[in-house]
Amino acid sequence: MENNRVYIISGPAGVGKSTTSKELVKSLNRSAYISGDYVSHMHINGRKKPWESEDERSLLWNNILSLTTNFINYDNDVVIDYVTFPEEAKWINEKLKHFNVEVKYVVLLADKDTLVKRDSKRNQEDRMGERSLVLLKEFIESEVAQNHIIDTTVRTVMDLHHIINDIIHNPRFILD
Repeated sequence: MENNRVYIISGPAGVGKSTTSKELVKSLNRSAYISGDYVSHMHINGRKKPWESEDERSLLWNNILSLTTNFINYDNDVVIDYVTFPEEAKWINEKLKHFNVEVKYVVLLADKDTLVKRDSKRNQEDRMGERSLVLLKEFIESEVAQNHIIDTTVRTVMDLHHIINDIIHNPRFILD
């Protein structure tokens, strides 16, 4: 039996994380989809924005880790769809070491104009506005290793099959 895999699909808002993650999870035999946004919004009363509160961020990541380990225990691959910086990806990879799973970290990036254009096409209540550009800047400053980046600036949904194939089969995304 092959070891399970955990795919962390990251990047700023509007880059194609959810679209890519949902297509990726459909292409896997036994798999689970974890939306970090959904997990974050499980906390109702007293919730703070994870990017503004270390406690909230810790709670969020511990919840994602718990869900991930539960799915692994039941022999599933896991796709995590969330804004995940390199240090968070390394943390979850370290926490999963004893499961003998392969963790792939993929950061989707696009240029500013593309992010603004994609964000404007979202439903009004789902638009991220300036937050998307702040996240792009943070990813650039976090110095994500080039082997983990896929530039989606000129990519469309028509390219999804090739992107998914690259994520599944290319070892460059594996975290050590």
